[in-house]
Amino acid sequence: MTATDPALTALANGWAALYVLYGRIEAHVERALQAEHELSVREYSLLDVLSRQHDGEGGHLQMKQVADAVVLSQSATTRLVTRLEDRGLLSRYLCPTDRRGIYTNVSEAGLALLAEARPTNERALREVLEEAARNPELAPLVAAVEAVKPVLPLRS
Repeated sequence: MTATDPALTALANGWAALYVLYGRIEAHVERALQAEHELSVREYSLLDVLSRQHDGEGGHLQMKQVADAVVLSQSATTRLVTRLEDRGLLSRYLCPTDRRGIYTNVSEAGLALLAEARPTNERALREVLEEAARNPELAPLVAAVEAVKPVLPLRS
């Protein structure tokens, strides 16, 4: 393959379009969440991921799993958890079966803020995707995003 190979160019163009769409989504949702709830996209994502935990087997996520879910390094995730814990939105406790493990749960205040912010997140996401769908280069990506089925049930 050479740098001018059509397949390579198509792949690079696809990645560029995906990156543009991601950037637009993140920026638009970030502005909405910050303005209305003083939450960043990462903070919202962390609260959302942790709110989906359950008490059954495999229901609590390890920090590496949380980091993977919010697409951050483990150290950045730990710093984010600490910031939200300092705001009273999360709490940490030792795993009852493995004293080396630490679980993180969303507090009542965190669940309340998440419930308030969820419609804002959904509205902002819908707005930016509707706008992006009007761009012929981004429309197929928007269709792909809209076709994705949820992998985790929402916690009520």
